Amino acid sequence: MTTSLTQDQIDQFVAACHGNFAGVREQLAGHPELLNSRSSLDESPLGAAAHVGNREIAEYLVAQGAVVDLPAAAMLGDLPAMQALLADAPEAAQGAGAHGIPVLFHAVAGGNLDAVELLLASGAERAHVTGPESGALNIAAARGHVAMARWLLDNGAPTDVTDFQDKTPLERAQEGGFTEIVELLQAAQR
Repeated sequence: MTTSLTQDQIDQFVAACHGNFAGVREQLAGHPELLNSRSSLDESPLGAAAHVGNREIAEYLVAQGAVVDLPAAAMLGDLPAMQALLADAPEAAQGAGAHGIPVLFHAVAGGNLDAVELLLASGAERAHVTGPESGALNIAAARGHVAMARWLLDNGAPTDVTDFQDKTPLERAQEGGFTEIVELLQAAQR
């Protein structure tokens, strides 16, 4: 596709896709060719929304025609799409999305236990979300996914790992006002 967009415009749009829904709608309305563009970090708009678990933006981009890959399908909990993608490339369960973030982490970010189980059954490594370096509990806590936080804790996810803003899962849950997750985390730290 021929476009008059600059890489800076694409980068700004992809950055907005992490969490600025109004900005996404406005920029996409003016430049529909942004939909399946790639940032200078090789991140798609849908990939940006998917790895941070931003369902609202991801669903909007999909409705506009964004190409859905396995990380995005996992975050959205779209099991039929996941099954079709895994049938074509079973090794993708062990793969990664934007920034090298494991596909399994995307399922956690979306809060869908069925997506997590499908990926694990397809060969994804549990350690990607429960290992000593995993920040999966951080995203589950930040997004208020109670069942996912409980599953992660039951499977040994660390409670003291800090995320990209140097925040622990407990701090994320407190910020979001997710009292049930706060209680789960406090009980796990005793």
